[in-house]
Amino acid sequence: MNRKLMVLASLALVVACIAIFTFRKEETIDFSADVKPILNKHCITCHGGVKKNGGLSFLFENEAFAKAESGKSAIIPGDAEHSEFMKRLLSDDPELRMPYNAPKLNDDEIDILKKWIDQGAKWGEHWAYTLPKDVEVPKTFSFAGLFGIKPKGVNNDIDYFVQDKLKSKDLTFADEADRATLLRRLYLDLIGIPPTLAETRAFIEDESDDAYSRRVDSLLASAKYGEKWASWWLDMARYADTKGYEKDGSRSIWPYRDWVIKALNSDMPYDEFTVEQLAGDLLPQPTKDQLIATAFHRNTMNNDEGGTDSEEFRMAAVLDRLNTSYQVWLSTTFECVQCHSHTYDPFKFEEYYKSLAFFNNTRDEDTQGDHPKLRFYAAQDEKRIDSIKHWLAANGNVNVVKSADLFLHTLEPKIHAHYSDQIVDGALYDTKWLGVRNRGSARLKAITLDGKKQLFMNFWTDAVGGKMEVHLNSPNGPLLTNVDLPKTSGRQVIQAAIVPTTGVHDLYLVFKNAAVATGQPICMIEWFAFREDFPLGKPMENQHLQHTFLQLVNLQPEGVPVMIENPKDMQRKTNVFIRGNRLSLGAEVQPMVPESLNDFPKGAPRNRMGFAQWIVSKENPLTARTLVNRVWAQLFGRGLVEPLGDMGTQSTPPIHRELLDYLALDLMNGKKWSMKKLVREIVLSGTYRQSSTLNSDNVQKDPQNYYLARGPRFRLSAEQIRDQALAVSGLLSNKMYGPSVMPYQPDGVWMTVYSGESWVKSEGEDQFRRGVYTFLKRTSPYPSFVSFDASSREVCLVDRIRTNTPLQALATLNDPVYLEAAKHLGEIMEREGKGNTKNSIGAGYRRAMLREADPKKIADLELLYQKALAEFNKTPASAAKYLGGDLAKDNNKKLSSKAAYMLVANALLNLDEFLTKS
Repeated sequence: MNRKLMVLASLALVVACIAIFTFRKEETIDFSADVKPILNKHCITCHGGVKKNGGLSFLFENEAFAKAESGKSAIIPGDAEHSEFMKRLLSDDPELRMPYNAPKLNDDEIDILKKWIDQGAKWGEHWAYTLPKDVEVPKTFSFAGLFGIKPKGVNNDIDYFVQDKLKSKDLTFADEADRATLLRRLYLDLIGIPPTLAETRAFIEDESDDAYSRRVDSLLASAKYGEKWASWWLDMARYADTKGYEKDGSRSIWPYRDWVIKALNSDMPYDEFTVEQLAGDLLPQPTKDQLIATAFHRNTMNNDEGGTDSEEFRMAAVLDRLNTSYQVWLSTTFECVQCHSHTYDPFKFEEYYKSLAFFNNTRDEDTQGDHPKLRFYAAQDEKRIDSIKHWLAANGNVNVVKSADLFLHTLEPKIHAHYSDQIVDGALYDTKWLGVRNRGSARLKAITLDGKKQLFMNFWTDAVGGKMEVHLNSPNGPLLTNVDLPKTSGRQVIQAAIVPTTGVHDLYLVFKNAAVATGQPICMIEWFAFREDFPLGKPMENQHLQHTFLQLVNLQPEGVPVMIENPKDMQRKTNVFIRGNRLSLGAEVQPMVPESLNDFPKGAPRNRMGFAQWIVSKENPLTARTLVNRVWAQLFGRGLVEPLGDMGTQSTPPIHRELLDYLALDLMNGKKWSMKKLVREIVLSGTYRQSSTLNSDNVQKDPQNYYLARGPRFRLSAEQIRDQALAVSGLLSNKMYGPSVMPYQPDGVWMTVYSGESWVKSEGEDQFRRGVYTFLKRTSPYPSFVSFDASSREVCLVDRIRTNTPLQALATLNDPVYLEAAKHLGEIMEREGKGNTKNSIGAGYRRAMLREADPKKIADLELLYQKALAEFNKTPASAAKYLGGDLAKDNNKKLSSKAAYMLVANALLNLDEFLTKS
């Protein structure tokens, strides 16, 4: 009986095994997760966007399954054995085996590809290019949960996602950081400077349940929040106070920096924040702030060097705007598509230029004057403008008012002198300004004259009695106007009536002044503008207001470069650049976005406004993901997807993809694009509040902290390091906004050519303002910031690297800013210690680190003090020099003590725990 049972059991086991192996469903191979990385790694450099060896490409689905040069398809879906693709991978012939002249794929890779083909070779979209509709929070059932008790480390939904991944790796949450460490971390992340000792003590002693969340809300409401987060955004906006290139002249664009700070402080929804920067000028009635926002794309470099081709550098700026837009909002390396289809991602060569067409119609043309600028008039002049607009509204129409307002505030639209051609007996001086000699001429090509009755011209001349005739269609054609050219003192705009004409015509400018010396131009011209006449109204009023209008045009108020779109009659065509060369034009293209991304919004205009609406569409899978990923990186030191600049197929597959998608969807739908609410949710999570200690088993299992089993720990940014030193020493200024400042910088750092500009140290509290306000010269950035990996901002930067170099220690030990901070901190230590060295050092440590020092550190620092004191007592002159020489009148003993405390304070400001967020 037992034997029968054993036989039956054995048979049952055999049958079960056969059933399992026979009917077990083979694991489905995912194209995006499993196959695409193999193709990108081994195949696509020869069979992709750059090359299509053998007529085969694995970049797009239709290309992968199309017939190659052999006349056959390389992949036969469902039949790996007979697919030439697999035969080549398995071949023993080195001339046939793929990848050619490279190591053979390993067995696992070949197995994945074989299974994929046998399963039907189903193509798939990269995960980042698809939009999830919903993401379920992975909450596990527990009886404690029925009573509202959450698992350890879980404070909100973020923690459930992190906990789910931790369990898969047998990891657990670390304990919450101690209160002093947590508050310092929070302050540095939200407002960029540490809390005071009093604020730290108050938090430690606050036992209320909402003690932490109240601090979070208070910091999010602080004006310092915008100053901290602005540095992050300005890196991407490539904001700088100079124009770049060799000449690198100064540029007044700081109102844009202030706009960013204010927008962040007001928690402007990210979709509005995006639209205003990309297309604020195209809003129905843009405010001055919305125009200032468009300076985002006027941060492009501008080449003032003599002899440059303005069109070359205009196009360089337009290309940069396109590349930056895709990088900032979509984490896409779209710049790769300028010369050929993308090697790894599904973007076609022609699609680059279709996107370029959205940006190719702005008025800026790489001019020395940085036109167009939004002009900031004095209050009394704005009243004069209002009176003109009021009169125009009463006597004309809305379009006339809008045109006058635009011209007075931006001097647009106008035609720059470098647009002229067919120059006879003259030249474009420095390739920028038109200068023609007596009886010489130049042409303005294809000028639309419908409704235009006034010519405005910006020029200058030392000669008297000059004239400029404007002829229609030829130098001897019908006379359109005859303009007197009076001697000027500097540049001047003049106005002349023209004969009413319709249509598009070439205009020939003929210059006359026999009194001018042979070989000398009669005048120099910067720009022209053809405008409609004022409405008739009352003749005296008309004449007076036109005179006022010209006076206002001739003012030179401060301004900020902004974006202005071309009117219809000045719109540019956009062509493909063959192999990326702007001098080799291919087919004309119309504005359109890549097919592989979300559809262009129905009814949206085919301009920058439509492009901005496409960027912030809730159907766009990349914009919200990109923002979440970069905000996360600001707080944790690493994004959920790496690298931060590429969410394409070459990015590292995200461990926490579900968390990323959950936060992205919630940002758009639940939080209504609120950046502050996103930051708030992250910093309230248990994941963020963990201790960053390395003393746990988790460190061995996950040394890089990919699974987030401990809190963030990394070095502070360049601006934060300086701001923190000034803050703990009591020097940091709270002054906000305004022109950039110049704190101490050694002589000779600036080697400015052409302009003679120099670094002039700011006075008073301006030299102790926050780092975000420091003047940034692209060819010579602020030295201590560069030492700590800040950007020169010549191009968009989405992720600063963090290095450790000797130059960093040299900066914090010797830079006069840090020495001044150490001096003031030393004075505080000496004062609070009341003659007791140990107490003084303890007070300094508490002020810097916000906690008590252990006895060993106190002893080490006290030893440092004693050694320094002995040395300074031996050489009082060195003490005076170290202190800046301003205390030489004190007795030597007091001098040496102050210098020794200053040295100890300097050491405190250089400790790793001070320079690190942990």
